Amino acid sequence: MNVSIFIPCFIDQLYPSVAFNMVKVLEKVGCKVHYNANQTCCGQPAFNAGFWEESKAVCAKFLKDFEGSDYIVAPSASCAGFVRNYYNKLFTKGEAASVQSRIYEFSEFMVKVLKVEDVGARFFAKATYHDSCAGLREIGIKSEPRQLLSKVEGLQLIEMNDVETCCGFGGTFAVKFEPISIAMADQKITNASATDAHYIISTDMSCLMHLDGCIKNKKSGLKVLHLADVLANF
Repeated sequence: MNVSIFIPCFIDQLYPSVAFNMVKVLEKVGCKVHYNANQTCCGQPAFNAGFWEESKAVCAKFLKDFEGSDYIVAPSASCAGFVRNYYNKLFTKGEAASVQSRIYEFSEFMVKVLKVEDVGARFFAKATYHDSCAGLREIGIKSEPRQLLSKVEGLQLIEMNDVETCCGFGGTFAVKFEPISIAMADQKITNASATDAHYIISTDMSCLMHLDGCIKNKKSGLKVLHLADVLANF
């Protein structure tokens, strides 16, 4: 199966290992992975900040970069959800439909399209899972990442309280409403710590980036891992 990957800005710049690990897993299950080096951003930051015209120019480039791809897979429910749900606000009906119907978040693609749950991963640790708002509410994934994690040898997954509550990141929300954002992250970290987990796992590195900063500030022993990082441990 031919798969084009979209790598979000912050993963490209800050967490490139997540992208490489996603590719590693996709290739392990038989996908032929293609990376268009001309790709840039999905346009979400500008759109959320209210700069719709500037965002549209970036989004138009995204559509051009991925036209003709069989499937588009991203290690981010936030970016995939933006393309799928908000491009219609920038383009007339049908202009973005082809790309919108072919973009998937990583775990969603693995379970729903490839029908794969067990990739032969091994990770001996105790962890808890964080549902990102984008994954849960815009992409509609909840069981998919858990199905994949349940097949990882040695991984003990424990659910935290209020697991569907936002971590407080929300992109520019964390900048505009810093005290609220930090308080929300603190509550998430408290709930995660109560499970005695060593790791917080999620499909969205943006959430984990926010939580990791607060974890380090609190000097908590928790660590964060993207789903792809766990599944790439063969």
